[in-house]
Amino acid sequence: MVTIGSMGSAAAIGLGVALSKPNKRVIVFDGDGNVLMGMGTLATVGALKPKNFIHVVFDNEVYGTTGNQPTISNVVPLEKVAKAAGYVHVERVREREDLVYEFKDMLSKDGPSMLLVKVNEMVEDAGRVILDPPDITKRFMQAIT
Repeated sequence: MVTIGSMGSAAAIGLGVALSKPNKRVIVFDGDGNVLMGMGTLATVGALKPKNFIHVVFDNEVYGTTGNQPTISNVVPLEKVAKAAGYVHVERVREREDLVYEFKDMLSKDGPSMLLVKVNEMVEDAGRVILDPPDITKRFMQAIT
């Protein structure tokens, strides 16, 4: 699901889907900036422990969509925060091979899980989402039914 102007909500939306669809695997792709904007969601995921929830966080240490301002993920290890909050499986990777291995491993286990992927790339021009909110909502509703 694409969101507009709602940094930090991806995991909360994914959590809602995971709780309402317990027989479906829910994978949330997120960024470090988004996670930092919605840190309370980590605790909620950890407390509710949805077994079907995988949270993949790409950490480039910047708020990419707002101009590459530095985040604090270089001093606040988000994977440790997730573990402390109650995520069952947590891994931090940098290499592609490790990413593939750990992701496949998480797919075979009950969650909640977090895979933090350290990346170097900054967003040069994130651009704007070209879909309008009603279209986004329609696509999302079709995808989860």
